[in-house]
Amino acid sequence: MTLSRFGCNGRGCPTSHNILDTSRVISEDGKKKLKDLLHYYYPIEIDPNRTLEEKRPLMVEWWTKAHELLVQQKIHKSDIAQIVRESEAMLRDGFKEFFDQLHKNNIPLFIFSAGVGDILEEIIRQANVFYPNVNVVSNYMGFSDEGVLTHFKGPLIHTYNKNNTVLQGTGYFQQLSTRTSIILLGDSMGDLTMADGVPSVENILKIGFLNDKVEERRKKYLDSYDIVLESDETLDVVNGILRYLLAET
Repeated sequence: MTLSRFGCNGRGCPTSHNILDTSRVISEDGKKKLKDLLHYYYPIEIDPNRTLEEKRPLMVEWWTKAHELLVQQKIHKSDIAQIVRESEAMLRDGFKEFFDQLHKNNIPLFIFSAGVGDILEEIIRQANVFYPNVNVVSNYMGFSDEGVLTHFKGPLIHTYNKNNTVLQGTGYFQQLSTRTSIILLGDSMGDLTMADGVPSVENILKIGFLNDKVEERRKKYLDSYDIVLESDETLDVVNGILRYLLAET
């Protein structure tokens, strides 16, 4: 919902979890249980009146239950490309310019996602923009020798722990150790901590996509992000900023 679209053609676009949850490899019973989890926990995730302390254990609970349900479905690694192909996942308009500009200028792009890394990588691969400067930190599937999903690799990343606690030892900070400027793109309050712990940061521009429950959440977003984009399914603002900055260098 940051690099991918929130809505398309008047309805919601799927997240990487949704792509799996609604795909043909999930049984009807599995789909129902995953949907029930979404209906119970999603309102908690976006509730502006609950504290992060209240939300965190509930998010761990949600992700853990969802991952356990997915493991029960015996998903095959070889199905993933087809699952993504058949889904309605869409990257935001302007994604090609965004990925191309960063690649051309050797700027690292870190995608820090609470979704499913295998699905995310496949979306980027199918869009032909999985360049060497792109790094994904996410929840990755673990497969048996036969290529069947048996577990999710740790540490668990959910909406509200996207920070240096799960990044220690991933090589993320080493790659960023000489970088002084960061553009942070997010779509939740949990995304604001993604650059915490980067050693030499001097400038950080935080751009927030406010996709859902706009009225209730506007104040919180405006207090926390430098730029807030409402109902914007494009990367136009980011691309404009990049064009401006890169023309100067």
